[in-house]
Amino acid sequence: MTAPEPRYDPELLALLIASGDARESFTPEAILTRRAEWMPAPIDDVLAGRPIEHEERTIAGYEGADITVSILRSTQDDAPGPGFLHVHSGGMMIGTRFSGIEQLVDWVELFGGTCVTVEYRLAPEHQDPVPIEDSYAALLYTAENASQLGIDPHRLVVAGMSAGGGLAAGLVLLARDRNGPPLAGQMLMCPMLDERNDTESSHQFSHLGLWDRESNDTGWNALLGDRRHTDQVSIYASPALAPDLSGLPPAFVDVGSMEVFRDEDIEYARRIAAVGGDVELHVWPGAFHGFDFAFPQATLSRRALVARREWLARILEA
Repeated sequence: MTAPEPRYDPELLALLIASGDARESFTPEAILTRRAEWMPAPIDDVLAGRPIEHEERTIAGYEGADITVSILRSTQDDAPGPGFLHVHSGGMMIGTRFSGIEQLVDWVELFGGTCVTVEYRLAPEHQDPVPIEDSYAALLYTAENASQLGIDPHRLVVAGMSAGGGLAAGLVLLARDRNGPPLAGQMLMCPMLDERNDTESSHQFSHLGLWDRESNDTGWNALLGDRRHTDQVSIYASPALAPDLSGLPPAFVDVGSMEVFRDEDIEYARRIAAVGGDVELHVWPGAFHGFDFAFPQATLSRRALVARREWLARILEA
């Protein structure tokens, strides 16, 4: 039986058509080209006129390698504020620490906090566990230097979108299992969680959409190599494989109804709730992958952005 055509939100569909973005499946051969094409706006442009200061630091990543973190700190209040550890999107293969940073900058200004965003090393040159361990090193650095960074250690949240959302979920599991820093919450936006890539929504969006089943295979193959689909895959790389989701901080999970990650994200939220976890789930009707990132002006995107801010306000006040 042929899967029905997706019914995209009309406003988002019109914006997508007008943008001319007729993206093809992401192939291994396209990685370097996509890296060059998918560069975020200069951080100085993003911060222009905003009460936020930017500082870069070099820290020790996995196996002692140098990695870069950027610290974005509100200048409006000297009192410690919330901290946001940001892990960027890009299918594990592309992107920089400034990809999707605009939303984090909004949170820093709104909540008077500090964001640390990490330049984890990318696959396939750096396969698992490098990306997750680089990100965990940034989490440890943030927690250990919270006072210096202007962060209240009791209000530290990890956040990521897509591949960054999957890494953020993995960070939370690592922090739990290693008795790492206490976390106030995990913001998982359309997270990439399941290397099996075998849900109904995954098959529904084969050769279809801005991030299709084939692109997802490329990302997981790049990250895991020959270990993919074996018992050698770590739950921290593919959090959907974790047998136990208890003992986690409050979670926000959202996803579009018209994307590959829909079913794995709904299932992850369901499993957190099933063991008594605090989870808020949103399935945005008619939304494709990265809709709010691509078109933040759309009505549905604005709803998603507000829902995230409201969840953060609740978690940070608690």
